[in-house]
Amino acid sequence: MKSQDRSKYNDVASAYHFWVELDGILVAGFSEVSGLEAETEFDEYREGGVNGYVHKLPKGVKFPNLVLKRGLTKSPALWNWYESSIDGKLTRKSGAIVLQNPDGTEFGRWNFYDAYPVKWSGPQLNAATSDVAFESVEIAHSGLYGSFSS
Repeated sequence: MKSQDRSKYNDVASAYHFWVELDGILVAGFSEVSGLEAETEFDEYREGGVNGYVHKLPKGVKFPNLVLKRGLTKSPALWNWYESSIDGKLTRKSGAIVLQNPDGTEFGRWNFYDAYPVKWSGPQLNAATSDVAFESVEIAHSGLYGSFSS
């Protein structure tokens, strides 16, 4: 591809260049993030005499849990965060999923608020394979807000 042809793709980010922040601190090493979604809920209202359509009235937005997955490390940070909620000491954190450009600069971010862990998953251990051992943490949050650099 010619260099002038590539310039039109400068505003497209690759999904594999990202990092995760929790309470403003870079949390490195996540290989997968899912749950970057928002869905507007609505009520349907049928108006008498109007047969061509049904009114859809918005009533709120719901956000699924975020799932952060990474290769298992010696750092107990994810487990400790989850364990504190088991002990009844729910620790809410704010954070961001930050997408970066190929040169490492920030392309955009999805900020989330009042997050707390609701599930921790350890690795699936199988001696017959040489797969990487992964851990994941699922977190509930109160909202997702995106911002992208221009």
